[in-house]
Amino acid sequence: QVQLVESGGGLVQAGGSLRLSCAASGSIFAINTMGWYRQAPGKQRELVASITSGGSTNYADSVKGRFTISRDNAKYTVYLQMNSLKPEDTAVYYCNADRVFLFSGYLEVWGQGTLVTVSS
Repeated sequence: QVQLVESGGGLVQAGGSLRLSCAASGSIFAINTMGWYRQAPGKQRELVASITSGGSTNYADSVKGRFTISRDNAKYTVYLQMNSLKPEDTAVYYCNADRVFLFSGYLEVWGQGTLVTVSS
């Protein structure tokens, strides 16, 4: 059993900052790409940022220059530092690990989501 547990969401004023964390637990051998997605009310889930095990990053155009993704491979943890937040960043943020390698194979895992609300 592998779980992703997110933390760090909450309510913040526009222009403020939040830091999300996501820790994977279980009998994990390695994790490939980890990322953050978000889903606003009435909208589809979208990729916010991702990072490979080697540290290569990818960002949505809407967050470039404001958000920074990082990870600690030894702790199977990924972070999302969000600065200069805007009301349009309001959404449920989901952590994703696209390939979690176990000794018996691999699987994709999603976190339960954490709500980020940015007030104007």
